[in-house]
Amino acid sequence: MKKIKLVLTAITLCFSAISIAQSDVVDVAVSSKDHTTLVAAVKAADLVNTLKGEGPFTVFAPTNAAFDALPKGTLESLLAPKSKGKLTSILTYHVIAGNFKAADVVAAIKKNGGKFTAKTVSGGSLTITMEKENVILIDENGSKAKITATDLNASNGVIHVIDSVVLPK
Repeated sequence: MKKIKLVLTAITLCFSAISIAQSDVVDVAVSSKDHTTLVAAVKAADLVNTLKGEGPFTVFAPTNAAFDALPKGTLESLLAPKSKGKLTSILTYHVIAGNFKAADVVAAIKKNGGKFTAKTVSGGSLTITMEKENVILIDENGSKAKITATDLNASNGVIHVIDSVVLPK
């Protein structure tokens, strides 16, 4: 009986792993209680189908707390239908074309003398560097975001969680 339970548990774990691997970046974000604001913003900007696309995408995903730290009224304003273009620009500023795992990011930082610039899907750029053992994104305004979790794998890319919203110029 123990062997049957063990086999059933192993089969369940295999199917769970397959299910997670087949989830796209949107599905992964939807499954996170810490990214409900990001998901609402992606929906408001009509980016769901884009981010469910083939990719690959590397997404720097701000947490709910990161959105809460924006100046009062900013998020509400961005989620308004009249701000869809600005919201789209901000959200696509958090996406890089390609599948860059944490090890790839760190290797690029080291290869480029301590920092490198990544082109975002919005057309802007993010400078990525390290401070002590933390990987830091620096936006075009000089504001910083720390990567707090890495390599949330999806079928069409990877997500790295960040603690601040980065903004294009």
